[in-house]
Amino acid sequence: MKQAIAIIDAFTESPFSGNPAAVCLLDQEFTTNQMQTIAMEMNLSETAFVQRTSESDSFGLRWFTPAVEIDLCGHATLASVYWMVNSGWAESDQTVRFQTRSGELQVKIDGEWVEMNFPLISTVVEQHPFFGIDFFGSKIIRAAKLQKNWILELQNADAVVSCNPDFSLVKKHSEEGIIITAEGKGSYDIYSRYFAPNIGIDEDPVTGFAHCALMDYWFQRGGKNNLKAYQASRRGGALNLEKIGDRVIIRGQAVKVMSGEMEF
Repeated sequence: MKQAIAIIDAFTESPFSGNPAAVCLLDQEFTTNQMQTIAMEMNLSETAFVQRTSESDSFGLRWFTPAVEIDLCGHATLASVYWMVNSGWAESDQTVRFQTRSGELQVKIDGEWVEMNFPLISTVVEQHPFFGIDFFGSKIIRAAKLQKNWILELQNADAVVSCNPDFSLVKKHSEEGIIITAEGKGSYDIYSRYFAPNIGIDEDPVTGFAHCALMDYWFQRGGKNNLKAYQASRRGGALNLEKIGDRVIIRGQAVKVMSGEMEF
């Protein structure tokens, strides 16, 4: 069996930065086990699988880490649309509808930018049962819970950048992972990083899903509907966020790093 595959760096305009995702545009049916095996082989934070449906603007979309299938992934969605346009699966001015485990997601292509319409993820202010005062030496200003994850707000952007977590402790004291965040610096409103060892990702380079929750968290914090966000991983990546009701518009760019063919 042969299958075309591409690696796309998302939330960046420069190769070898942002968040890499593998993308498979499927012309044949794959089992869940086959998809998971491919994701394990690619060993990236996410591998996306896109399947045509009977409607020209609607596609099935699934995301896998090397360990599990997940409910929502921003960077691999952005990467998928970018590669669909470059492969002739979508037009450069089209709105694509994806059927996913998180419901229908609409993605609009606007020149070099991809605009994703995602669900806002609610957060509730609450103290973490283990990381109550500090997170590996950095003081916690405020904390909030969301489904399967936590947000911990640190003192400043530099504390986010310099944080050096013990992933065994993060794994022990979270269901999926922990998002750390702080007010931004320079041209950015907020900084963040995301640690998710329980789903096979010690640190995700740039995380669309996390920003669906961060938008809610920072809106409660300061009332701003628009945020320019920077995820301060080693690779780094930028996102523009807009809250519209119970949805989050996430805007970003992408670039192809590699394309080829698998045989198995």
